[in-house]
Amino acid sequence: MAPWLTVIGIGEDGFSGLGKQARRALLSAKRIIGAPRQLALLPRCVTAEQLHWPSPFSLAPVLALRGEPVCVLASGDPMFYGVGASLARQLPAEELQVLSMPTSCALAAARLGWPLQDVQVVSVVARPLAALNAHLHSGMRLLVLSNDETSPAAIAALLRERGFGPSRLHVLEHLGGPQERRLSGSADDWPHRDIATLNLVAIECQASPDTPRLPRVAGLPDNAFRHDGQLTKRDVRAITLARLAPQPGELLWDVGAGCGSIGIEWMRAHPSCRTLAIEADEGRQGYIEYNRDNLGVPGLQLVRGKAPDALAGLERPDAIFIGGGVTREGVLDLCWERLLPGGRLVANAVTLQSEVALAQFRERHGGELTRIHIAHAQPLGSFDTWRQALPITLLDVVKPLDA
Repeated sequence: MAPWLTVIGIGEDGFSGLGKQARRALLSAKRIIGAPRQLALLPRCVTAEQLHWPSPFSLAPVLALRGEPVCVLASGDPMFYGVGASLARQLPAEELQVLSMPTSCALAAARLGWPLQDVQVVSVVARPLAALNAHLHSGMRLLVLSNDETSPAAIAALLRERGFGPSRLHVLEHLGGPQERRLSGSADDWPHRDIATLNLVAIECQASPDTPRLPRVAGLPDNAFRHDGQLTKRDVRAITLARLAPQPGELLWDVGAGCGSIGIEWMRAHPSCRTLAIEADEGRQGYIEYNRDNLGVPGLQLVRGKAPDALAGLERPDAIFIGGGVTREGVLDLCWERLLPGGRLVANAVTLQSEVALAQFRERHGGELTRIHIAHAQPLGSFDTWRQALPITLLDVVKPLDA
């Protein structure tokens, strides 16, 4: 069966820039759906009924026409942060054909002379600007898909706030069309205000000398987080995350999340990692919300409540970290029950009672107990001595595949 739906990437050069296959599809379609800007690029010889996307956005108008010859217009490559990817999740491959044009990122890289494989692409189209924070490292080149004409100034302000004021910005408007234009400047003194709605921002990241280093590897400095003392400290956090072993696309439950440090660093390990942070204290919930944005993972989902009750109905995780509440009745057992087969459960204990709970759990389900002792050199009069932090008992257990 020939595909009834054709998704066409159209550039700023409009109908004249399309290939023969895309032109034939538009000329034979009964209906064409797209944004007003894209539909305005079509010539009079395209006589199909033209429909605008609904607001709020929905795929329902397309899916309701199933079986009819329909075209959908998109920008550039519809499978790159585009509607083509959304439709491909709803329709079998044989019902859909996608005809792509060069992406705005490909055009921007060509204009700037940047090897595309060495560039990090970030979208802030209907997404929090805070997502940029995870990608700010000196020497990085970023291509940012803007939401609108206000995005460049907002990005420059964010860079200044984060200590990346010396970074060089290039705004590329209407790429591939007759109105194409490039504006450049530094974030510290970004001068441009008259920006086209359709734009892409290229960033050459450069930190100020005193800007803290926030690497992607586990073990961020403790002062990178706002907290009230309920924080898995840096060295223990790195050891804990090594045992949680985040993999792309996996989901973590951070139970008794405190300030959210474990769940945040889990998500910083890979852009597709996800976290549900369960926390009952309102003050700590505020810390989690601040920290997730400040450290570039605004997609972290906060679950307001106390385990085990707050765990009801949550998506089953690939890994679970329990930083508090291991002595609470039912928490360990429910977490084990809900953990996916092959998943990892890691729990930390400080008190004798919580150590007993972990030891009893280990007797039933196996796993490994590790005792962590950390000491820091601190002054003692005119000399220095070691100050021992409270020891941590860590349980690490993998759920059998047949469980």
